[in-house]
Amino acid sequence: MTASESRPLLFLDVDGPLIPFGAGPYPQGDVANPLLARIDPALGPGLAALPCEPVWATTWMADANECVAPRLGLPELPVVVWPEPADEDARTGIHWKTPALLDHAAGRPFIWVDDEITDADRAWVASHHPGRALLHRVDAGRGLTATDLTVLRGWLDAAGHRGHFSARGAVAGE
Repeated sequence: MTASESRPLLFLDVDGPLIPFGAGPYPQGDVANPLLARIDPALGPGLAALPCEPVWATTWMADANECVAPRLGLPELPVVVWPEPADEDARTGIHWKTPALLDHAAGRPFIWVDDEITDADRAWVASHHPGRALLHRVDAGRGLTATDLTVLRGWLDAAGHRGHFSARGAVAGE
């Protein structure tokens, strides 16, 4: 296993965590997508300081690399490709992303940052994923905050992951 494969994944949703839906105030936005102005560029260094491998886990798909990553000062990130949701997911109450994220993680430890995580997702991950996992629900009205980043850092530190993500995908300081 390479050093990259041993680092936890950081699955990032965009709508809610990075583009909050609260009242604002927000700066004037891009005419093509005014919601992009809600992205806090100060989150980029905080995310880059985490010793994990960030991955877009959003319906924005590859557009997150074009529209969101530059606003955060992040490099192009891998993207989870979503399969068609299975009918059984709706019956079990788990989010349609949950099985795909476990498939993508392939047993690696991971953090999932989203505003739609439920206890059903946590229970499903606990019973189907052999590695460590933190499912961190973000308040969509506020979006990801410094307090949230502290929680993520604490989980990573508790597992002995040190350093930070670099633009080349290596962990510095590990």
